Amino acid sequence: MNLLDSLGSLRSLTAGPWIYPVVATSILLDVFLPVLPSGFLVITAATAATAATATAASPDVPSLLPLLLCAATASVLGDFLAYRLARRGGARLDRAIARSRRLSLAQERLGTALARGGGLLVVLARFAPAGRSVVSLGAGAAKRRSKEFLPWSALAGVTWASYSVGLGWLGGRWLGTTWYSAGVSTLALFLAGGLAAYLIRRPATAPAPAA
Repeated sequence: MNLLDSLGSLRSLTAGPWIYPVVATSILLDVFLPVLPSGFLVITAATAATAATATAASPDVPSLLPLLLCAATASVLGDFLAYRLARRGGARLDRAIARSRRLSLAQERLGTALARGGGLLVVLARFAPAGRSVVSLGAGAAKRRSKEFLPWSALAGVTWASYSVGLGWLGGRWLGTTWYSAGVSTLALFLAGGLAAYLIRRPATAPAPAA
């Protein structure tokens, strides 16, 4: 009965076509408001979609592929919006970034990484807490060209969406379509974010002195 109740509550939260615009809006806006639970929403919807796949449930439960496409598209659009706003922000935004050590450092590191063709920083930042905001705004404020930033942003959005949906699907398969499963999968997403933050903040290895 507990399993059925949990499954029913998951379906009641995610049932209906409205779940897609809600997920998309949350992901689109959390580049400006990182406290929004966009990752949890994606994982919860994916967990419910796992139930639909396994039990041939009612069609109002979300499907995995549309959910993944919705999440990835909203992620890229949110990054682009933040990038464009920061690029047009002018002197006022430049002064605000200069007052923030975190934004200034991210802007410097991002510029170096993109100039070298290594946009892995953009992908890692998509998982780190508030990293997406810092990198997208930093790229725009640094006036980086869109062709340098947006392909990496697209890769970051697809990677993040695939990982989040995959966590929900795996959690639903291994632990059942319950709130416990969604919670464990969300914890795995947070752990990935912690690892990404560590890799971003880790100082570059200094070259060994010549003998």
